[in-house]
Amino acid sequence: MAVRQRAVATLPTLMRALRKVSPSLPQRLPSLRRAFSLYDQINLIDNVPEDQLRFQGYTDSGFTVNGVHYKGSLLCVGNLMLSWSPKKMSDITAESLSIFQAVRPIPEILIIGTGRYIQPVNPEIWKFIRSTGMKLEAIDFRNASSTYNILNEEGRIVAGALLPYGVSE
Repeated sequence: MAVRQRAVATLPTLMRALRKVSPSLPQRLPSLRRAFSLYDQINLIDNVPEDQLRFQGYTDSGFTVNGVHYKGSLLCVGNLMLSWSPKKMSDITAESLSIFQAVRPIPEILIIGTGRYIQPVNPEIWKFIRSTGMKLEAIDFRNASSTYNILNEEGRIVAGALLPYGVSE
């Protein structure tokens, strides 16, 4: 109890002493972002290995992947990329995706980039993809390419079937 009374008695003296001390230079408080984020120290996006696919841009007719521009649709599995024949959503069939019957290890998810807008996927495609053991996500190209980049950078086995941004069937 005596310790507590002594601490309470010295508190006003301590407060007066702190008020008298003023720093000579203005000190900035640390940014919470810097205090709680490693982004400034480790930038994963810029440190992707050269052999890893990374979508960096797009036009109405194609994509920029790892600094190279490709025209037309692309089929990607992990870090492999192929030119792909479908030009619009209605061209995508089980046959156009038949490579996934042979690919091992089986990707955990197939991301279909549907072009400029989200478009419905033919139920036949859903059934085929489920039969291979993959999950299916059909989203517009911009979100599809971003999702592909993130999952691929995490080291997950991911596949992408991407129509160019200009497709709006």
